[in-house]
Amino acid sequence: MSNASVNAAVKSVVLVHGGFVDGSGWEGVHNLLKKDGYEVIVAQNPTTSLADDVAVTKRAIASASGDVILVGHSYGGVVITESGTDPKVAGLVYITAFAPDRGESVATLISNPQPGDPVPPILPPVDGFLFLDRSKFADSFAADVRPDLAAFMGNSQRPWGIPALEGKVSEPAWRTKPSWYLVATEDKMIPPAAQRAMAGRAEAVKTEAAGSHAIYVSNPGPVADLIKHAAANARKS
Repeated sequence: MSNASVNAAVKSVVLVHGGFVDGSGWEGVHNLLKKDGYEVIVAQNPTTSLADDVAVTKRAIASASGDVILVGHSYGGVVITESGTDPKVAGLVYITAFAPDRGESVATLISNPQPGDPVPPILPPVDGFLFLDRSKFADSFAADVRPDLAAFMGNSQRPWGIPALEGKVSEPAWRTKPSWYLVATEDKMIPPAAQRAMAGRAEAVKTEAAGSHAIYVSNPGPVADLIKHAAANARKS
């Protein structure tokens, strides 16, 4: 195999959404990547359990025409950490996302908030599923998204299953795959300091941009740029 083919950019991307939302939020990122010639697959995970979401994500990876850059937002970071060991995954991109280690879950990572950290407005579970308080959704999740869209996101929340919140990673893909991380500096769901700590632990290439937890919706440019950087460099790592 020639060096040129070894170092060729990865041209397929799988986008994985987080909790409370679905894959439609990736539209802006999807369109920017498609414009530049990437094959883009958006996983529509049920967010019922980590195992279910990993299974859906692995089917998305399998459907890609070649090796993929696997991208996760928020809880989607847990999903890509668990599913990213798939041999077709060339690199991981975390967008203001959880990057758990072996045996960790969202539940363990959020169990000891630091003084002064914002507290996500998660309501008590109903029938085993979680929602954010609709009246506080925009401020906590999507403060820089245009108001009508932020309201729609709050009103169209996908139920987040407690087994997804508590799903533990078995073998973190970032230990063996090159990783990149975008810190959203105005995030009120995952504190930026926690994002930086997880990025550092994963030895991810880190970049930062001003934005809310929904930066992938409000400002897809830096998100798409980081994904393209990862695609160009994953096979060189």
